[in-house]
Amino acid sequence: MPPPHSPQSTPSVLFATPECAPLVKTGGLGDVSGALPAALVAEGIDARILLPGYVAVLEACEGAREVGSFEILGHSARLLESRLADGVPLLVLDIPKLYARRGTPYQADDGEDWEDNALRFGVFSKVAALLGTSESPLEWRPGVVHCNDWPLGLAPLYLHFAPGPKAASVITIHNLAFQGIFPWHHLDPLAIPEESRGMEGLEFHDRASFLKAGLMYADAITTVSPTYAREIQTEELGFGLDGVLRHRAERLHGVLNGIDTALWNPMADPHLVSRYGMLTLERKVANKRVLRKRFELGGSEELPLLAAVSRITHQKGIDVLAEAMPQLTALPAQVAVVGRGEREMVAMLRAAQAKNPANVGFIVAFDEPLAHLVEAGADVFLMPSRFEPCGMNQMYSQRYGTPPVAHATGGLVDTIVDDDGVRPDATGFLIPEAAADALVVGARRAVTAYRDARRWKALQTRGMTRDFGWGPAAREYARIYRAITPTS
Repeated sequence: MPPPHSPQSTPSVLFATPECAPLVKTGGLGDVSGALPAALVAEGIDARILLPGYVAVLEACEGAREVGSFEILGHSARLLESRLADGVPLLVLDIPKLYARRGTPYQADDGEDWEDNALRFGVFSKVAALLGTSESPLEWRPGVVHCNDWPLGLAPLYLHFAPGPKAASVITIHNLAFQGIFPWHHLDPLAIPEESRGMEGLEFHDRASFLKAGLMYADAITTVSPTYAREIQTEELGFGLDGVLRHRAERLHGVLNGIDTALWNPMADPHLVSRYGMLTLERKVANKRVLRKRFELGGSEELPLLAAVSRITHQKGIDVLAEAMPQLTALPAQVAVVGRGEREMVAMLRAAQAKNPANVGFIVAFDEPLAHLVEAGADVFLMPSRFEPCGMNQMYSQRYGTPPVAHATGGLVDTIVDDDGVRPDATGFLIPEAAADALVVGARRAVTAYRDARRWKALQTRGMTRDFGWGPAAREYARIYRAITPTS
């Protein structure tokens, strides 16, 4: 019999997610889904991913083998089996009417939410739960169904009410701001048990919340950093669910995300014009030259280049950055931003660029190669987020020798050591609030350090030596899986 904490004693896991890089990604959830299952497999855990059959997924998995067909909530469904490039097994739910569409997993090309999202992700949740029961069409049975964000929120509910032997459930909150709230009639086709429809179930201000269902019925709740786990139990950052989270606090765990250290490696990154490491930091400047040209910035390359790769949204503090722009460029410094998002925020950045095109660059795009070049070519990375469940760019930037200036919130607190002039392990600069004045003060601290070559190189090197890999998170998830499954 294996020892209690060996990988062999950890249950098999169905990792159910609405997105998974590199097949389909709209943000950090896609990155997590592409990396965490691989880390679980590396720990000896039998983990398999379940993903809807979007067009991009089906195209990438051409030749996938059918391993099951069944009826689910009035829909004919097939399960296809494939593998990701890293070898992790992939199950694809093929229901063309619901998933085989262009656009993102959640929205059409015009940016509007799909009108039947409740049905699409309700059915997906039902299938995730089905695979964790004796009614599954597959021979393989997971001991745990690991659900991600509101699109899988109904899966713990379905598992809770399923008869007979069944898997335990985990739900991970990647961003509490997105809760999957719908009018009740949108759930009519989903066979929701009557006893789950009240305040002790998925009812949320006279509507139905997928995420609340997951929080109420999951055997464990996780979120993506220890600090965020504490923050979401407060009224300020609880988005109306803080009471639920306090009620279930004994089931709530903050597990810090990692990053893909093979993909984000300045010594081997194919998107850089000049690769470099801790001992060859002088090569970093070649990326800065190319980046400044890409953003059509003028003046001297001796000016510090402050940059951001971000969704252009209120959460990310883009309005704060736009307001601070005149003072940032007056440090003096240059600013480059890449991302896309809310129209109003995009307009703010375009206006800032128009006023000072020699020193402010803005590219509206979701561009993975450019994101890598920004991390390498910038001198300082800016993250004035109002809240940040975990954040990954601050980890990428430290790995690339680009110290971050960030609001002291969520995972940013857990991954950046503030250079307060005292700590010998500093790796960046934390600011006390998401406000323009605070951002300018933080940026000024960074620019002051930048002008001291020895101090700056030490700061860069400390960030580059930190281990942000997925191993610790995978081991913590294994512990949680073991804790919620009965021992045989």
